[in-house]
Amino acid sequence: MPATRIPQTLADMLDNNAWKHPDQTAFVWQDRRVTHAEFHVRVSKLANALRRLGLRRQDRVGILSQNRLEYQEVYGACEISGFICATVNWRLAVPEMVHIVNDGAPKVLIFEATYAETVLAMKDQLKAVEHFVCLDGGGFGDDYEALVTSGDPSGVPFRPLPDDIAFLIYTSGTTGRPKGVMLGQAGQANAAEILGSDQRNTPDDRLLIMMPLFHIGAKIIQLAQHWRAGTVHVQKGFDPKAIVDCIEREKITVTHMAPTMIQTLLESPAIEKADLSSLRMIVYAAAPMPIPVLKKGLKLLGPVFQQQFGQTEGIGTTLLAHQHRPDGTDRDREILTSVGQASPRVNVRIVDDHGEDLPVGEVGEILLTSPGVMKGYWNNTAATIETLRDGWVHTGDVGRLDSEGFLYLVDRKKDMIISGGENIYSREVEEAIITHGAVSEVAVIGVPDEKWGEAVKAVVVLRAGRSATAEDLIDHCRTLIAGYKRPRHVEFVDEIVKLPSGKIDKVRLRKLYGAA
Repeated sequence: MPATRIPQTLADMLDNNAWKHPDQTAFVWQDRRVTHAEFHVRVSKLANALRRLGLRRQDRVGILSQNRLEYQEVYGACEISGFICATVNWRLAVPEMVHIVNDGAPKVLIFEATYAETVLAMKDQLKAVEHFVCLDGGGFGDDYEALVTSGDPSGVPFRPLPDDIAFLIYTSGTTGRPKGVMLGQAGQANAAEILGSDQRNTPDDRLLIMMPLFHIGAKIIQLAQHWRAGTVHVQKGFDPKAIVDCIEREKITVTHMAPTMIQTLLESPAIEKADLSSLRMIVYAAAPMPIPVLKKGLKLLGPVFQQQFGQTEGIGTTLLAHQHRPDGTDRDREILTSVGQASPRVNVRIVDDHGEDLPVGEVGEILLTSPGVMKGYWNNTAATIETLRDGWVHTGDVGRLDSEGFLYLVDRKKDMIISGGENIYSREVEEAIITHGAVSEVAVIGVPDEKWGEAVKAVVVLRAGRSATAEDLIDHCRTLIAGYKRPRHVEFVDEIVKLPSGKIDKVRLRKLYGAA
């Protein structure tokens, strides 16, 4: 085991934890508990086994799975050896998955047995995959546990360089086509340190994650915990009773949820008699917290809420727990409408359409920079040039800064809808609906939804002499896009309002049809 060092890569973090905290629990999954030393051995064996399959440094390893301990091992094997972990969103439709896997071109695709039929359905379309590995053994593909067992635990085949890519995580683009965000070894180590400091993490913390590991949100909060060698409890998904039981039984101190999850948790009968006093922080992101939900949460759980704003492309701002004061002064309530102030080592700018900085209070595009920003988009130089300029991430979000540096989101430049914590771009939904033979024209907007924050609404013009119902169009989307992207509401109109340029007037469209 190498001597401890200041982490320059995620591999350094893994080494340090195994060396300095060998007996500290790294992960808890169901009835399994794995120490940092044991985890280091497992990921080293997996890395060596993958090398024997022919992988070289910076080759991709794809994973299609729900949350589980083995998902963490695949991440860890890539972190420690310089392979790139390319995650696949299991909620996507098969054509979307095929695009992502072919774009990332992993040599190995590791999958959960739940998705064996999905993998078989797209197997012949996957151009680069040479090895299929099933996490649960048996049936289609090589056996994951046999692969790990075959690996050498002593050392790893390669050591990652700080400039290497660690993760390839796909996020929807402005055209609706998913873009692979390249997140670097040094960048993610820095992001872990920044968020770990922001969240005041210690080795005694116990983090519960249930957000999907194919998203950066769950992964980066876990890295922030392991930056200080804490313990991470993994849940397969969001189950209010299981979460309450875990918090109470394991004395969880930190967790991470979308506001819709928090609302559901607070309404669950399971919370009424539970002792959740161990919780010191619930990190939320993806959407603002409705004030009634916040007030109820503060009453039941105390001042535990902390908001993080950022993107897969880079971390951003934090609204700290002590800044959540809905019953405070007018200024306190104003601050609650913000997404907080820049996290440590993060800088925020507001610029006009020419990239010039705007004065305090003026509205423009939000730019972020930090040591944790992305390296760019995989196989997409044009999008990289558009988004990442001189180290600054152009977020596509519109907002303003006040005199104290609090950031306020005003709008989304690119018509993104956030529903239940998931980002949905209107154009990808429009492209699915327009393929229906009865549809002449379509525009998609987000409308308020009490449960999900926003819901997808399609405004549709039918072809002359053709007919279709809302149910017809929703069903049409089932094989084309993920379930959470399908419209929940459809409104049929004679024509869609447009600007003089001929472009759809989304601002007016929202005013006309913005109610569910």
